Amino acid sequence: MWDQKQILLPPFSRGFHLITDEILNQCLEIQNINIGLLHIFIKHTSASLTLNEDADPTVRQDFESHFNKMIPENAPYYRHTFEGSDDMPAHLKASILGSSVSLPITDGKFNLGTWQGIYLCEHRNHGGGRRLILTLQGE
Repeated sequence: MWDQKQILLPPFSRGFHLITDEILNQCLEIQNINIGLLHIFIKHTSASLTLNEDADPTVRQDFESHFNKMIPENAPYYRHTFEGSDDMPAHLKASILGSSVSLPITDGKFNLGTWQGIYLCEHRNHGGGRRLILTLQGE
């Protein structure tokens, strides 16, 4: 069985946000899968997806702090600057983290580690709604 849909996430502030529940709420078909995969792809170049700890919110704050230090705004060597000082760093952060995650499904649920959750990594100050493609494969 294959299924694919596009969903729209609401705008999020800059930072790292848990979206696991949002994905589950918008892809109820997961409940019908005994064994399979959900591939999630973000259709943007200034936001990304990753999988990491979902229990302690300070982890997400530390991610934001670290990436802002590692990839600063207003670097003198940036040429792509006409969309704002947060745009080029957002592209770099998105490339490092990636545009997709694939998650195993077992008995109608994500088969994740105890503390794992899906992050939307919003790298723009005002990114707007984000479109995701969910591709479900399984039986």
